[in-house]
Amino acid sequence: MIDNRGNATVEIALVMIVIVIICGVVLNYSEIMTQKTVKASEMENTENLISEFVDNLINNPGVPENWEKYEKGTPGLAIINEHGEVIPNSVSYVKFTVLGKNYKKLIDRKLFDSKLKTSLELVPQESSISSVKIGNQNEKGDVFSVNRLVKCDFYKKYVLKDFQNPGKCNHKHNQDKDSCSYFKVFEGNLRKSDYYLLIDSKQKDVSYFVDTTVVAKGKDWQTPISNRIYINDEFSFYGDSSAVVFIHLDKPHAKAVLVSVPKGFDKRNLNYDYFRTNDCNLILKAWY
Repeated sequence: MIDNRGNATVEIALVMIVIVIICGVVLNYSEIMTQKTVKASEMENTENLISEFVDNLINNPGVPENWEKYEKGTPGLAIINEHGEVIPNSVSYVKFTVLGKNYKKLIDRKLFDSKLKTSLELVPQESSISSVKIGNQNEKGDVFSVNRLVKCDFYKKYVLKDFQNPGKCNHKHNQDKDSCSYFKVFEGNLRKSDYYLLIDSKQKDVSYFVDTTVVAKGKDWQTPISNRIYINDEFSFYGDSSAVVFIHLDKPHAKAVLVSVPKGFDKRNLNYDYFRTNDCNLILKAWY
């Protein structure tokens, strides 16, 4: 038989067991909540870190500003215009491609101390250009993503004339009806550079002709057989070392550019879209 004292002992033991179970549940719950809080804090810190990183990239040309020439320093992707001003929310394609060659060194190790793996993708909008991705390719686990709308220049540095801007004409063409412009070329330029007139594929029914200040008559409008027109053969120097060349298109503000690219330039990239300023999405992805 169990006396009253025995009953009390059993009851106390049961209460202690219940208390221990409750404490265990509370501690386990507390540990889970602590882990969730820590993880949430880590995720927030990571999101803030990569967000600040992207904003710095697209608003800063880097240190030094021409770091891409030496492939070292602190990278930045922002474009510097012809006046030496930094264009906010922009991506220089030259800097972007150089960064891709040294991504692990300049980004993963230098900026993230190899704790994060990241990738950057440039996705042109309303363009025939394919997206370009640099950095790590094998995403896994929880992936953080930051997206920014930027201006990107691709090969715009090779543009000599943009026919959407009014120019001068040696035939006095009305720029409300035609697009004309001129440039000076030296014979020596032809040894290292190729000149092309690139026309947007959406620019329909356009004709053109090329002449110089020496011979400014007798030219007929030509219908291009391609959106990529090689014009080195159109230059005549007449015993001089240089010539002033005029290009005429029979559409106002024509979507066309005159470019000078180095010999050996990849002809697959001789596309109008590559030589204009594009609206692009810059997407950064990061994971542990």
